[in-house]
Amino acid sequence: MLSLTSAHSADRPAPSPAGGLARPHRRAASRPGAVALSLVVLLQALLAAPGAWSQDSAAGHAPLLRVENYQVGPEVYVRSLAIDEAQSTLWVGTSLGALEIDLESRDVRRSFTRDDGLANEYIFAIGLDPRGHVWFGTNAGGTSTYKDGKWRTYFPMHGLADYWVYAFAFDRQGRNWIGTWDGVSLFDPETESFTTYHDELINIWVYGVAIDAQERVWFGTEGGVSMFDGQKWRSWTHDDGLGAANAGNLPPSPNTGLGTKSREDLAVSVGGMESYNPNYVFAAHTDRQGRGIWFGTWGGGASLFDGENTWTSYTTADGLAGNIVYSIAQQEDGTLWFGTNRGVSRFDGKEWITLRHGLVGQHVYTIALAEDGSAWIGTKGAVARIWQE
Repeated sequence: MLSLTSAHSADRPAPSPAGGLARPHRRAASRPGAVALSLVVLLQALLAAPGAWSQDSAAGHAPLLRVENYQVGPEVYVRSLAIDEAQSTLWVGTSLGALEIDLESRDVRRSFTRDDGLANEYIFAIGLDPRGHVWFGTNAGGTSTYKDGKWRTYFPMHGLADYWVYAFAFDRQGRNWIGTWDGVSLFDPETESFTTYHDELINIWVYGVAIDAQERVWFGTEGGVSMFDGQKWRSWTHDDGLGAANAGNLPPSPNTGLGTKSREDLAVSVGGMESYNPNYVFAAHTDRQGRGIWFGTWGGGASLFDGENTWTSYTTADGLAGNIVYSIAQQEDGTLWFGTNRGVSRFDGKEWITLRHGLVGQHVYTIALAEDGSAWIGTKGAVARIWQE
């Protein structure tokens, strides 16, 4: 029997527990609130027949995208995915633990909870370092690393900035830049020591980290974007060009699975009406074609910064699925994928294709791209695989 338990904290209560990974169906069979699942159920083969689903496109002759959903339970968030092609592995981070899935067979090789070595089951981020370690950023549990059956967990008592960990990025030296809810920690694997930055950032609540070709490190925060070039820090906000123009209302949002603190700072009053916070950034991604750094915002769409002066933003008016952008990924050929609050969009630089009908959840929190061209996405309730016909 595999016991799945929820995280608890005195000052930031954790989400309620739910179910675990199961056979893909159109609707999940697990009941909300379940805290234990049979390992037999957990390891059911993920072999449901894929289906073609309707999609939106700015052009009328877009290639058909197909999708298959793998259920994890109706109240379970899939917040992080990572692919290790060398091991044919898909790592899945949920609000109830981690799964190691065979990328070819879709079988679950292993599942991990607190009983197996994780510091906390609610996983926000997964990173694969050059030394073969898998890093798990958790809700209130710091960060845990796993390799060859061995675990190690780092807390603030070891030098980590905070117990809430949202992002990883590895530089050329193999060091790990870790985004947390209380600044950024740089982990040096040679000395196993942390260096933490707080005041240098425009805001200490860090959700996205990306490293460009010049080894500049970019941070997406609740208050804008910061960059460290190894010597100096710079920052940008909506006033500098981050995010699209704040021109309309943003309806109140339910818990998005991004954390358990109050989300009042997601919205601001504009002309007496509730609208999005134009400085709020969820994701950061370095463009493979050298065009700059992409940032996903809360309400302002996706913004591309050339790294020096110019910002370009894309919203639903351009073809983006939704203006809340949780995740960004990019294929080798430069094709971009954006996970939003209204489905997932693919952009090849000219044409937008959006897929929202057929996904178990509309909010797409994470995207991992495989070498075969397929995209794996995480929503509330499921992991989905998308590929082109």
